[in-house]
Amino acid sequence: MSQLATTAISVLDLAPIRQGGSAAETFDNSVALAKRVEQLGYTRYWLAEHHNIAGIASAATAVLIGHIAGHTSTLRVGSGGIMLPNHPPLVIAEQFGTLETLYPGRIDLGLGRAPGSDGATMQAMRRNAQAGVDDFPQLLNELRSYLADPDPQQRVKAVPGQGTHVPIWLLGSSGYSAQLAAKLGLPFAFAAQFAPGYLFEALRLYRDNFRPSEHLATPYAMVGLPVMAAENDAMAHYLATTAQQKFLNLIRGKPTQSQPPVEQLDWSPVEQSQVSQFLGAAIIGGPDTVKSELEAFQERTGADELMINSDFYDHNDRMRSYEIVADITR
Repeated sequence: MSQLATTAISVLDLAPIRQGGSAAETFDNSVALAKRVEQLGYTRYWLAEHHNIAGIASAATAVLIGHIAGHTSTLRVGSGGIMLPNHPPLVIAEQFGTLETLYPGRIDLGLGRAPGSDGATMQAMRRNAQAGVDDFPQLLNELRSYLADPDPQQRVKAVPGQGTHVPIWLLGSSGYSAQLAAKLGLPFAFAAQFAPGYLFEALRLYRDNFRPSEHLATPYAMVGLPVMAAENDAMAHYLATTAQQKFLNLIRGKPTQSQPPVEQLDWSPVEQSQVSQFLGAAIIGGPDTVKSELEAFQERTGADELMINSDFYDHNDRMRSYEIVADITR
């Protein structure tokens, strides 16, 4: 039996709004996908905070998490992630304390430290663009205090939230969050779905510096990665042009809604190289190709869990990709 068969597999849903579609369609598709992957035995279903991006509908991340949790029954649902510097820790604790109270034992709180937006959007959110992220450990400590059992001397409490002990994950694409997660004994998730360059160094830093805590006795690393699975390699590579167009338009400073696949991309060699860097961890192919490459990826990383993002224009193609991954990993 391959190691892949005993590795937890989860879903990262970027809530894509497609060209000609709508946010309402996206939410319906997310519910349908969550129900299906729950049937298929996936472990988690995470959504990410992004703002002012035409093709992503998960800006109100906590609201959408509640919507997905309300339409499923066993799947863990959470954030991958909430951008902690964007919000007062008390507000996050109240939101996720509410979610945990409504759906006990099923909510994850993954935290990142990037803004998830541009400077103008940060200003619109009333975030100080000069504040930086140096206070992330202090914000994290404050948030954790609102989810822990209340201290008798504590003047401000999260209601609900206090005592819910919502599991916290640190997310990152560099060594910073890896080392902080290790220091605090928290689980760590690396965002190889868009920034795979520092993956192995971050995993090394996390594992080498891990300190056991009340949350974890040993390190637990999850890796996010793009997987585009289809009936055969040719079809998968054709459908993967949707994801390639997303990053190409991002590079050009013109982010768009999800675009239909194309036979050929109009890009320069430099742009092709840049897109390839974003999708450096991507696994694209038919069932046999995806199985062998996923097994190799899991063996190279030693990941305790893999979080798959399948980015397709057509909802049925995306659904099928997750079905193929479930088939080949069990």
